[in-house]
Amino acid sequence: MDLALALAADCSGSVHAEHYALQQRGYGEAFRSKEVMRAIRSGIHGAVAVCYFQWSGYALQTLILPWTVLRSDEDIRQFASQMERADRTIFGGGTSPTGAIEFGHRLLSNMPVQAARRVIDVSGDGRNNTGPGPAEARKAAIAAGIVINGLPILHLEPDIDEYYEKNVIGGPGAFMVPARDYESFATAVRRKLVLEIADRNAPAILNEAFRRG
Repeated sequence: MDLALALAADCSGSVHAEHYALQQRGYGEAFRSKEVMRAIRSGIHGAVAVCYFQWSGYALQTLILPWTVLRSDEDIRQFASQMERADRTIFGGGTSPTGAIEFGHRLLSNMPVQAARRVIDVSGDGRNNTGPGPAEARKAAIAAGIVINGLPILHLEPDIDEYYEKNVIGGPGAFMVPARDYESFATAVRRKLVLEIADRNAPAILNEAFRRG
């Protein structure tokens, strides 16, 4: 695989039902977009492995979609539909990016396939408020060769992107793509997925992702 990507979606109490629906719809739209499909095919192997989990407090994470290899358009469309239809399993319990990083690290350490790159992608709208801070979890993931990227959602805390930059993301080439609110989540997640997945030798794909709103 060109990439193993663990998608971590915030389901803490601050994520209202309508926000959750927008988030899931955004994931589905992003994976079905031509930019993401082209990005998946742009690598040496033309395939990525993706899983999806929900998180909130330090010990509250649920694996929703296990590791799935995305290679064909049908693979991608099916995964997109599964994400859109995914039931919410967590409704509160605090906010712990630390727990999300540790859970993603475990998933990436027990993969059924090998991947050239391993990434945890944390989306969320709040800072750590339960359990230990993320410093040690981030350090351990980076030491294992895992990159942590972020999609901070700014609707409650306008400076949450600064918190993510200083405390959550890390590793070679780590980045974040902030979303102003849940209404703009779909655009942000599409751009982030293209940046994560696309072969860096395919700049046309990256440029196209940022031209389209």
